[in-house]
Amino acid sequence: MKTIGHNAVVACIVTAGVVIGSYAATAGAAPNEGSGSGFVWKDGAEVYSKVCAYCHEAKVGPTIRGRRLDPLYIRYMVRNGNRAMPAFRAAEIDEEALTKVAEYVSKSEIDRSGGATQ
Repeated sequence: MKTIGHNAVVACIVTAGVVIGSYAATAGAAPNEGSGSGFVWKDGAEVYSKVCAYCHEAKVGPTIRGRRLDPLYIRYMVRNGNRAMPAFRAAEIDEEALTKVAEYVSKSEIDRSGGATQ
């Protein structure tokens, strides 16, 4: 019987988290009342909590809130990925949602208890 290496296990966990996160994000999204063509995110905090937090709050990915990351850097990482960070296509996180989450992450502050706040 073959054993699975640590990196393969981590990759499987990250992939499962992304798939579950993508499903949860679309299932929990607010309906778009205007066009009827899908849904819109309420704000960047909602996008973060429904998509990004699965890894970045569980210490699978690095802490990104409270670091004052440039919104252009965040957009680049979301679209292109890096190492365990998957690339998200526009079909998964549209441009409006990406703009909202990039602004939210770049402006979030660290609170005194060690977490980050808006």
